[in-house]
Amino acid sequence: MVRRGGFADNSEMRRIEVKQLDYDLTPVGGLALVGHYLKALKPQWAALDVALPVRAGVSNSDVLRSYLGLLVQGKSDFDAVENYRGDKFFKESLGIGLLPSSPTLRQRLDAQAVALFEHVPGMIERLLVSQRPDYGVLPCGWLPLDVDTFAMDNGGTRKEGVGRTYAGVDGYCPLAAYLGAHGFCLELALRPGVQHSARETDFNLQRVIPLAQRLSAAGAKAPILARLDSGFDSAALMRSIEVCNQAGQPQVDWLIKWNPRSVDSAALLARLDADPSTQWHKPREGKRVTVWEEAIQVEGITRGLRRVLRLVERDIDRCGQQLIVPEIELEGWTTSLSAAQFDAKQIMALYADHGTHEQFHSEFKTDLDLERLPSGKFDTNYLVCQLAALAMDILRLMGQRGLLGPDAPVRHAAKRRRIKTVMQELIYRAGRLIESGRRLILGLGANDRAARAFARLNGELFAATG
Repeated sequence: MVRRGGFADNSEMRRIEVKQLDYDLTPVGGLALVGHYLKALKPQWAALDVALPVRAGVSNSDVLRSYLGLLVQGKSDFDAVENYRGDKFFKESLGIGLLPSSPTLRQRLDAQAVALFEHVPGMIERLLVSQRPDYGVLPCGWLPLDVDTFAMDNGGTRKEGVGRTYAGVDGYCPLAAYLGAHGFCLELALRPGVQHSARETDFNLQRVIPLAQRLSAAGAKAPILARLDSGFDSAALMRSIEVCNQAGQPQVDWLIKWNPRSVDSAALLARLDADPSTQWHKPREGKRVTVWEEAIQVEGITRGLRRVLRLVERDIDRCGQQLIVPEIELEGWTTSLSAAQFDAKQIMALYADHGTHEQFHSEFKTDLDLERLPSGKFDTNYLVCQLAALAMDILRLMGQRGLLGPDAPVRHAAKRRRIKTVMQELIYRAGRLIESGRRLILGLGANDRAARAFARLNGELFAATG
């Protein structure tokens, strides 16, 4: 012991010895919770095995269960399944009869990808209908459906479908659809990197919007507001949305960023200056803004539509620099929402809130480790993306029910927990697997601060799934 300044220094770290115990431990106790959600999909697993029977070996349902068990940990690499060979907890918690090897996992997904991803949308719907989560209805009463594409950087590879994306990287541009302000993913459809946002989107909307309507009818009981950026500014897509307004289904409205294309902003500015009815607002020196509306018509749509427009002229930039040539910025938003319900300012605010979905893209690419997809085959990567949407929804449900209550681990107050937080607090729980009679018990540590929330959620899910 060394004395410093008259005080005994006991800061020397004691040696920690390492040894392997003679009983089983797991670092991912949260898979027990994931297993309850997979159990809720029992009819879908049975239908899958009937539709795609296997004479001998690993069933297709076991293949998907195993890969979902990896995805909820943020692992997309097929070889990661080898870490669970002989791991009883992994199999028992996820209801896996026979765990596939990494070659079997890869080969089965490659061989059956097209047939398998037809079953995943039904699993997503069944999961959300059975759990009835809080999707996050907007204060205005509409349930948002945010649809957008984003870039996945897969540069330096020869994977099928990799091409130059709008973001300037080589990769893919999947289309994602999120229901509600809390980001429940209804579809993550992989697309080649060179595909334009609007191309084939009508087919996605024909699947996603009716699904959103059914989910809203089963839970939120709110009209749907589809929000899309200017890459989807198309009369054909507006018609695809409008045809979903059927009797007995929740109403569907839309808010799409307008693409000015070849509009001459300078000529428009001159016309507005010449119009005495134009109202200018000057938020600061050297900047003026005007907002107005126009009624528009789209062939094939009978109800009235409108476009909110905003033009900004800057003579002085935000740093106070005088500009030789004024900057002119023109923006617009096309919507089916009526002026009686929403004024121009509210329309712009609703679209600004659409930007929240960028956080959900980030969770796919970083938290679920899907920036670089695991296969060289396009169809296999498409299936991986569909399964990732299901995995995200499972984690979203766990976070909503397990991390927002008074017994949750200490975290700052929030309405939604990031997927990475759910993994850290609920998936990565160290536990001991105990067999007692015919029971399997997951023992959590006495110092585990998440144990109360974990046990509560496990009890609720067990009571719900039986």
